[in-house]
Order: sequence, then structure tokens, then C-alpha cells
Amino acid sequence: MCVQTDHQCYIGIDCDVLEKEADKRVRLAHELGHCKTGAFYNRWAAHDIRQKHEHRADKWAIETLIPINDLYEAVAEGHTELWDLAEQFNVTETFMRKAVCWYNYGNLATELYF
Repeated sequence: MCVQTDHQCYIGIDCDVLEKEADKRVRLAHELGHCKTGAFYNRWAAHDIRQKHEHRADKWAIETLIPINDLYEAVAEGHTELWDLAEQFNVTETFMRKAVCWYNYGNLATELYF
């Protein structure tokens, strides 16, 4: 959870519920994405506003953890399976699917492609 008060951002993550390092990296990057992009909302926000801000945070996290040129290089080196790319970048497979969708299709709609 990322909270903004008085132009300060605070991130709270319960690391005890996240078992793998990749989960922790992805979660932290996503929460930092909220802070870096100003993608905040409150519990009364409409669903479409929440989705917009969640996607903005995810896009920032993707571009930070998996820069497009690094992804191209990894594929050129033979890392072509999602699980292998996820291991290469130390992220979750779910996050890697989002990255592939973002870079190939310009959206995060993994359900359309996987």
C-alpha cells in the first residue's frame, strides 16, 4: 500500500506474506510506481479510476524492472520462454506477462493474449 500525505509518499508492505524475492521486487516496484507517477486513489474512487492508477503504477514498474532494450537483449540471447524471462529479470511470471503485453500490444490485458 502506498499513501501520500503532505507531498510525502509512504509504502507499507508485509514482507512476511511474500515468499519469493521476485514477489517482493514486483510489489515494491508497483508501489513505487504509485509514488513516482502520482497514481493515488482512495477507497471511494470509481473502479475505472482505480484501474487507471493501478495500470499507471504497473507500467512504471515494468519500464523500471524490465527496460525494453534489456528485454530485447535477453530474447536475442535465447531467453524466449516466459518463465525463463521472469527468472532472468527476477520478477514473477504474471508480471512478465504484463511486460510482454505492454511492450508488444501497448496494454496490460494479459487475458487477451495468454
